[in-house]
Amino acid sequence: MLKELQLSLSVGLLLACGFLYQLALKSSCLFSCLPSSTAPQGPEALLRRGRHLVFLETSERMEPPPLVSCAVESAAKVYPEKPVVFFMKGLHSSPRPPSNSTHPAFSLLSAMDNVFLLPLDLESLFEDTPLSSWYTQVNSSAERNWLHISSDAARLAIIWKYGGVYMDTDVISIRPIPEENFLAAQASQDSSNGVFGFLPRHPFLWGCMENFVEHYNADIWGNQGPGLMTRMLRVWCKLGDFQELSDLRCLNVSFLHPQRFYPISYPEWRRYYEVWDTDPSFNGSYALHLWNYMNQEGRAVFRGSHTLVERLFRKYCPETHRDLPQGPTGPVTGKLGPGSR
Repeated sequence: MLKELQLSLSVGLLLACGFLYQLALKSSCLFSCLPSSTAPQGPEALLRRGRHLVFLETSERMEPPPLVSCAVESAAKVYPEKPVVFFMKGLHSSPRPPSNSTHPAFSLLSAMDNVFLLPLDLESLFEDTPLSSWYTQVNSSAERNWLHISSDAARLAIIWKYGGVYMDTDVISIRPIPEENFLAAQASQDSSNGVFGFLPRHPFLWGCMENFVEHYNADIWGNQGPGLMTRMLRVWCKLGDFQELSDLRCLNVSFLHPQRFYPISYPEWRRYYEVWDTDPSFNGSYALHLWNYMNQEGRAVFRGSHTLVERLFRKYCPETHRDLPQGPTGPVTGKLGPGSR
């Protein structure tokens, strides 16, 4: 009888421990498991968790197109233990997608445990940085490339303040980036600003913000973006050409080989929308930049097309792929919203 009582008590104790364990798990994700748009914490509280990824939407758009959704989803899957933060300017005036929205991407991203949608307030973001004086004086309505210029500025300020990895919304993640302080080469001597990462308060980014203001010229395409990063890299480092697939390093900054993010160069961007006999492995890449700015033809992604980009969606952002419209095979066109370079 005593043994049976002891056995019953042991079973009861195990069940109680299991219940408390599950309760602890739920408690630990009380905030991160809420829909991202309602997470009750600001950037400071969220981003101090550690190395994170940052995406930006500097327009008022609240319905991310498939490529944007894929970029964020793929990052969330490749970095499941890290916050993936999507700053959206449209969240200032509307914390939720329109009630008549036909785009599922907003809800899809909000439901991911490590994705957080936060409002983008440029004025407060630029406080205590060299960009503040520029922002208060610039006439944004007179700048024809304002969405891109404001994005160029915002990414510098965010990564300088909080650290982490910035990615354009047309970058599909395929494996973790092992570097902390890095720039991405899009050609042998040319840096991109579509992907970069730094620890907080890195002096390289402070210099970039100063150079942004001192050499501001909105009439030159890319002057505040890849042109700025390339200028600053040449001041910071004396680098030679890449040798085979090796990255370059100078001081505490790595300049990553074009194969890491740009295995398909911008003159060949249409190859993403073609059907390949054999899919490339991209073994030397951490992520793939799809050059959406070049896509003035409006090529879109459809289920069943068997194009390279559709296969990438299926593998790296399956939830977004599931919601793609069914379409014809081969390269197709369709209306795309404004995207990153």
